[in-house]
Amino acid sequence: MASEAHGAEGGGLVFHPMDQFIVKPLFGDGPVAWYTPTNVTLWMGITILAVIALLVLSTSKRAIVPSRGQSVAEMAYGFIYKMLEDVTGKEGVKYFPYVMTLFMFIVLANFLGLIPMAFTTTSHIAVTAVLAVLVFLSVTILGFIKNGVSFLGLFWVSAAPLPLRPILAVIEIISYFVRPVSHSIRLAGNMMAGHAVIKVFAGFAAIAAISPLSVVAITAMYGLEVLVAFIQAYVFIILTCVYLKDALHPHH
Repeated sequence: MASEAHGAEGGGLVFHPMDQFIVKPLFGDGPVAWYTPTNVTLWMGITILAVIALLVLSTSKRAIVPSRGQSVAEMAYGFIYKMLEDVTGKEGVKYFPYVMTLFMFIVLANFLGLIPMAFTTTSHIAVTAVLAVLVFLSVTILGFIKNGVSFLGLFWVSAAPLPLRPILAVIEIISYFVRPVSHSIRLAGNMMAGHAVIKVFAGFAAIAAISPLSVVAITAMYGLEVLVAFIQAYVFIILTCVYLKDALHPHH
């Protein structure tokens, strides 16, 4: 604390990489309640508008020679449809609207978070946990609806020796209920870590001696974060497809 105060008084470098993740009210400086409009609310709304603009407005003309927006929307459609079909089979295609909407929300939220002064909503565990819990509850309920009590066969490893099956069943149950935790933390952790590193390099860019190296590092990290933004959305959705496959085919 003393070094930070001394740096601030002497015009030195003081920066806080985690400040960019603070949830702030849009109006005033009061406490944040569950109903308070915040910067998270704002950027989630912007993300939803971006999804509508890309998937609805850009494809409304259905042009034979597609525009750039229509081309991106069609590629995203084909990419997610094929992935869902490959993982879950034909039976899982009926759940494509949910999976597609989930992917587009996450990937656009990740990309919008790379805009300077923007807020990365997927860096907050509160947001990713809701998405992960919804997936967990959806596939679990679907599993019981489609298979009844036989859905519990997902936890019984029939290929293992009989004495080991009860132990493996306990491990499988624990692993199943840990899914939403790992599902949400993976996305939030990766998005937060990358943005924090970029902020650190940006802070060092104010020091003349290492400014050129910092600019190079920021550029490299930014390029890496663009890739990570897509990869993390892909990982979230591929795991969703795997969980959906388990619900549809628990004995496979």
